[in-house]
Amino acid sequence: MLIVQKFGGTSVANPDRVFNVAGIITEKFKEGHDVIAVVSAQGDTTDELIEKAREINRDASRREMDMLLSAGEQISAALLAMAIEKLGYPVISLLGWQAGFNTNSAYGSARIKRINTERIRAELDKRKIVIVAGFQGINRHGDITTLGRGGSDTSAVGIAAALGADLCQIFTDVDGVYTADPRKVPTAFKLDEITYDEMLELATLGAQVLNNRSVELAKKYNIELEVLSSITKVPGTRVKEAVKVEKMLVKGVAKDTNVARVMIVGVPDKPGVAFQVFSRVAKAHINVDIILQSVGRDNTKDITFTVASDKGAESVAAIKDYVEKIGAKSLTYDTNVAKISIVGAGMETHEGVAARMFEALADAGINIQMISTSEIKISVLIDAADADRAVAAVHSAFFDVQNML
Repeated sequence: MLIVQKFGGTSVANPDRVFNVAGIITEKFKEGHDVIAVVSAQGDTTDELIEKAREINRDASRREMDMLLSAGEQISAALLAMAIEKLGYPVISLLGWQAGFNTNSAYGSARIKRINTERIRAELDKRKIVIVAGFQGINRHGDITTLGRGGSDTSAVGIAAALGADLCQIFTDVDGVYTADPRKVPTAFKLDEITYDEMLELATLGAQVLNNRSVELAKKYNIELEVLSSITKVPGTRVKEAVKVEKMLVKGVAKDTNVARVMIVGVPDKPGVAFQVFSRVAKAHINVDIILQSVGRDNTKDITFTVASDKGAESVAAIKDYVEKIGAKSLTYDTNVAKISIVGAGMETHEGVAARMFEALADAGINIQMISTSEIKISVLIDAADADRAVAAVHSAFFDVQNML
């Protein structure tokens, strides 16, 4: 059996935890399995490296930032290999490029183009444990690239897909996927199973357990994931194509405070305006989430949309000239907002789910600014100050015992 294991930064944050991880890996190896472990940078190493870069040059190129940030995972991989050596097992550590990760040239957020598995297969054939530095690869120019925040998850799933692994385990500082953030909602509980689509929505909507790109890859190549803790030895949450039929329609409540709302008031009510606005946003490489357009009145309408909070000013800059040209009354953006979402594959076939969510928010005195829906999720935009209260209220409405459907 081929098992890919990924360990996050907190799992290898200090010597004791490095040896703990070495024990987890070698335990599987002793059972006769082939094991590949993908590691992140230790603790807050990435943030510390970013701060070091700012001390030297706040406008450093993305290429040089990738050269610097990739060092964190290299350190983790080497230290973990040393720990396994000390335990008496055959092991080798590989950087991303040595493990065959070929990417495009989008420094800081590179995409995997292909994985040449020849080196990894050769080391496995020698009956070695393979440790891979996650989060990184190499482009066609021979430059080191990084895959963006959470990229080690993507590295692990990518290897699992390329090698046809039987299981990909993602070890984190939590012991699975919860119905809400247990640090904020004491009544949140761990799920035994969740579908790819549900996990993808939760990851995209603010749940920080898994990187959304890794979930996309797992779904595409049907790689079963298990999210579990490297500290507590308990079963985690399985992420898979289909799960057992349950009464629970909603699987989780997510909060995202990385949101900016852009508002255009008094846009001429005529064809092509929305196209002109959003084509300019797209050319600025900015992803748009929720879009709301009012019904035309007095030959004008209002357009409101959301983007990541650090893209609010860029969005305004991208459309400012056009908005002024067509004579709109105002163009503003606001980052004091949050998105609260419920996710569940069973929602589309059951009535009353949206009503229950909205009732919970109303009872808590929380105003809804925007609404977005899909087959398996409902998202609302609210004031950021109400975010934690909103999560607690919505979670209570769906997960209190007396409310279970």
